[in-house]
Amino acid sequence: MMDAFAKRTRRCQQRLRTVGADAAVLFPSTNLFYVSGFEEHPGERHLFLFVPVSGDPVFVVPDMYGEQIADESWVSDIRTWSDGDDPLELVGDVVDEFELRGGHLLADDTMWALFTQDLRSALPDATFGLVSEVLEPLRMRKDEAEIEALRRAGEVADEVCVEIRELGEEAIGMTERELAQEIESRLSGAGGDEPAFDTIVGSGPNGAKPHHGHGDRQIGYGDPVVLDFGAFVDGYPGDQTRTVVFAGTPPEEFDRVHRAVREAQQAGVEAVEPGVTAESVDTATREVIESYGYGEQFIHRTGHGVGLDVHEGPYIVSGNDLELQSGMVFSIEPGVYIPGEFGVRIEDLVVVTADGCERLNDSPRTWQGL
Repeated sequence: MMDAFAKRTRRCQQRLRTVGADAAVLFPSTNLFYVSGFEEHPGERHLFLFVPVSGDPVFVVPDMYGEQIADESWVSDIRTWSDGDDPLELVGDVVDEFELRGGHLLADDTMWALFTQDLRSALPDATFGLVSEVLEPLRMRKDEAEIEALRRAGEVADEVCVEIRELGEEAIGMTERELAQEIESRLSGAGGDEPAFDTIVGSGPNGAKPHHGHGDRQIGYGDPVVLDFGAFVDGYPGDQTRTVVFAGTPPEEFDRVHRAVREAQQAGVEAVEPGVTAESVDTATREVIESYGYGEQFIHRTGHGVGLDVHEGPYIVSGNDLELQSGMVFSIEPGVYIPGEFGVRIEDLVVVTADGCERLNDSPRTWQGL
């Protein structure tokens, strides 16, 4: 895998040259992991990776990380500073070495303001942009190892989805929170490393809130329940949504809404192929839902890219004229939300192939319990 990280760094450098930037400056984030292989959460200490347009990148890190980075990253130039030192002195040495004082640097999009301000203070004559300009196009196209991890994450989500639906009447009386905990426990048992995001269990009127999360409402007979969950597998997340009724008779309008969303989701999947725009996939789902008269109740984009981050490019949304390419992975998740009553969302991840797409989820999309 070290070779893969090094290759990504070299592609990053090619992109830097293409856009006319002099270096990228990364910070603990998925971008840092993508090019270096080193994974860490942001902290209060200065930790940077400088990626120049040519030559080898340089880490500037606290002493406590030196050995860890040497073990985990392909990058060999690791320069450390001690508590009590001024890390910007070491930053200045790297900046001078790469002749960046008056250059154009691309900073990590998620870098904390504390560190961006320090960089600007250390390089008053430099200009700054965002590293997504070079890394987003690279990260959007997954290699086979990334796609395989996403496949496995999809299989974990499928397995748990079937198990949860088989609860049937046993789910009646459970709170949303209790069901979310059951889902997360089963994700771990199925091989997931950790939940990819806060599990959504939206029952009855809570399902009309797309990002409800889960609360203490008890699931009742006839309640439509939106289930949106996934787990990381080897660093890549699953993300699947189904809307089910565990037992009882749902509201009168529910079946028609569910049919509209299911047909819209299928239309979105069928619209995917290399060369079509992200916007056209959004249009395909939206036209179906509008034909059923629920256009105003479809209140979010059709989908988002999935990779090291659960939400990343490409975004499947109106106005995005990006042409899809093989290796891109994203969700297709239309929804209809009836405030105060219920919501319906169906979501699968797909990967663009040479002549269409491959669904990474295949659990039942019907609303009836199993």
